[in-house]
Amino acid sequence: MSTWANLGLQDSASPLMEQLIFFHDHALLILVMITVLVSYLMFMLFFNNYVNRFLLHGQLIEMIWTILPAIILLFIAFPSLRLLYLLDEINEPSVTLKSIGHQWYWSYEYSDFNNIEFDSYMIPTNELTTDGFRLLDVDNRIVLPMNSQIRILVTAADVIHSWTIPALGVKVDGTPGRLNQTNFFINRPGLFYGQCSEICGANHSFMPIVIESVPINYFIKWISNNLNS
Repeated sequence: MSTWANLGLQDSASPLMEQLIFFHDHALLILVMITVLVSYLMFMLFFNNYVNRFLLHGQLIEMIWTILPAIILLFIAFPSLRLLYLLDEINEPSVTLKSIGHQWYWSYEYSDFNNIEFDSYMIPTNELTTDGFRLLDVDNRIVLPMNSQIRILVTAADVIHSWTIPALGVKVDGTPGRLNQTNFFINRPGLFYGQCSEICGANHSFMPIVIESVPINYFIKWISNNLNS
């Protein structure tokens, strides 16, 4: 999760987020190079005293400053398209989780396991434990196995919501009457925090998401405990 003075992106917890961070750094490097070049040229134009009285046209330089930006855009477009298709790729999922957005909480269903269902509400500030995070902790966490392909189906019961976990590189809109899906792969254990990132009403800020990533044997134990209860 983000901490104080964290100016960069969160540490990735999935291969897709790693690729998103690599693309961010790649695009940022190109932007810095363009900014430095243009700033240098403008500075030199302001402060030099050279005048060419016979300059009528500059076809060569116009060709250069038309073709060069097009080539630079290709260096951004091709990695971007590759990443776009990677994000849409649905591999064979080990677990399917359904998330339903409400005003203002989330409902979850594990349809692979005899429909385990529960609601997830934000813990109020006056009920937080000393190790809890204000506006981020919930009463019922999502428990998912690490090193497994996870498919998530997202919809909404009332207005448009958006299920977002930055550390996993996942952002899926939940639209009433539609079912959107994506997949992710968690490559380390831990707690991963997210929030609804679609303005969905007065308490939009108070419907956080918490994923608890655990080894597969702990996940099976958690499932069996919920089935027996």
